[in-house]
Amino acid sequence: MADTSIGTPEQLRDPDYTPALVKAVPLGIQHVLAMFVSNVTPAIIVCGAAGFGFGSNSADFPQMIYMIQMSMFFAGVATLFQTLGVGPVGAKLPIVQGTSFAFLPVMIPLVAGKGVDAIAVLMGGIMVGGLFHAALGLVIGRIRFALPPLVTGLVVTMIGLSLVKVGIQYAAGGVPAIGTPEYGSAANWFVASVVILVTLGLKFFARGMVSISAVLIGLIAGYLVAFALGMVSFGNVGRAASFAVPDPFHFGVEFSLAAIIGFCLMGVVSAIETVGDVSGITKGGAGREATDREIRGATFADGLGTAVAGAFGALPNTSFSQNVGLIAITGVMSRHVVTIGALFLIFCGLVPKVGAVISTVPIEVLGGGVIVMFGMVVAAGISMLSDVNWNRRNMVIFAIALSLGLGLQLEPDALQHLPATLKILGTSGILPAALIAIVLNLVLPEELTGEATKEVSGGLSGHGEGALPPAE
Repeated sequence: MADTSIGTPEQLRDPDYTPALVKAVPLGIQHVLAMFVSNVTPAIIVCGAAGFGFGSNSADFPQMIYMIQMSMFFAGVATLFQTLGVGPVGAKLPIVQGTSFAFLPVMIPLVAGKGVDAIAVLMGGIMVGGLFHAALGLVIGRIRFALPPLVTGLVVTMIGLSLVKVGIQYAAGGVPAIGTPEYGSAANWFVASVVILVTLGLKFFARGMVSISAVLIGLIAGYLVAFALGMVSFGNVGRAASFAVPDPFHFGVEFSLAAIIGFCLMGVVSAIETVGDVSGITKGGAGREATDREIRGATFADGLGTAVAGAFGALPNTSFSQNVGLIAITGVMSRHVVTIGALFLIFCGLVPKVGAVISTVPIEVLGGGVIVMFGMVVAAGISMLSDVNWNRRNMVIFAIALSLGLGLQLEPDALQHLPATLKILGTSGILPAALIAIVLNLVLPEELTGEATKEVSGGLSGHGEGALPPAE
């Protein structure tokens, strides 16, 4: 329910309204707390997949701190693109941008075990993919027909399924510990379990901001337990600089066909995701449909924010749906409130010690958090699939796309004879599943021979428009 002490009902629905600073600042920081964990986690996962950054003796540890730092900084910059706008760029709505989980199934195979030098390939793909994503703003309304709930629900489900292994590995002790006696120890699982149990308890039995920040508070609880068990080291915090600015092309830039194709295809998914968030904000906060200008501007800002982030060593950005829900809860539609949150993120990104403190979180603690987050991604996808008319046609499309997409990811050697680029794309899981579902959905007839369309109460047909909620 909206807090009318902040302003009149008309003011609260106005994106241009600015509440008094004494209330606007806490509201802005509240937006940061709601997205903070999801925003920095992909950087830690990518560094871990590449094989650097963990452990106080790692020579490349500062590189992980830098990527965490840039995740905060450019989430703030991309959010300013949305809230303030620059010409046609930006929706001028309270849209919070942050690092996207959706790209992880593409990024992890590109860098797996290759060290910090492999990050240059990601940056090249992110920059090109971001520009392609921005260009989709010109045609976004015309391609939504190809992404009904059958396809978007499958994509979101696949994103979560592609990542759940990472959560289990982290909870057990992290990829570097695989094969050691410490991997999967009772202590590791105890710490991860504390995070999961505290998160679930707060999510279901608390209210307001405590419930919204359940994952963050769960991580803090797990962190305290890990500290008590001697699993936390602050050795690198003292060595981190107090202030540092973004460094252009920090990791270098290398253009790989696999990375470019992967990021461009995922850019389509992210663009549709942003359309859904814009619609959710205008409906939930202002009680109206989003305008074409707002949707175009949001898509431009989404892509441009990603391209700029890649130029400075950060990962792709997208709109965050948990913040859309926060707007619905507070009833405050002010874009200037979110601007304050963006400025706070930028400040954090300029202080490497913040990134160094985040990097002290034991991998087991992070594992408990991502088990919950990735599981929620799967649940969001299944929720979307509930809107599908489950006739035989749609079941066949879903079955083939899921079986091939997930199967190729589980058994990557099945594509060992393909060129390296096609193997990386094929074993990502999400890309083959998405492409198969899109193509089959477009070419197969509405009804298979001899089958009558099954009516589903409150459902949508397999060819209806669907908005994709974020998979951060």
